Amino acid sequence: MAMLAVLIPLLMLGVVLVLGRYEELLLPQEDAGRHEPAGVPPAAATSSPAPAGTPAPSP
Repeated sequence: MAMLAVLIPLLMLGVVLVLGRYEELLLPQEDAGRHEPAGVPPAAATSSPAPAGTPAPSP
């Protein structure tokens, strides 16, 4: 009986881990190819001349 108390949780953990891997293979991430390169900081990726809150200079 003690053996069952040890084996059942281990088997359940194994089933959960296997199902998680199966889900990853069956349903891959949609945004896997949309990440920016690692060397580009987020501020350098945009080409806006000024922050959004800065008013335009008067003529």
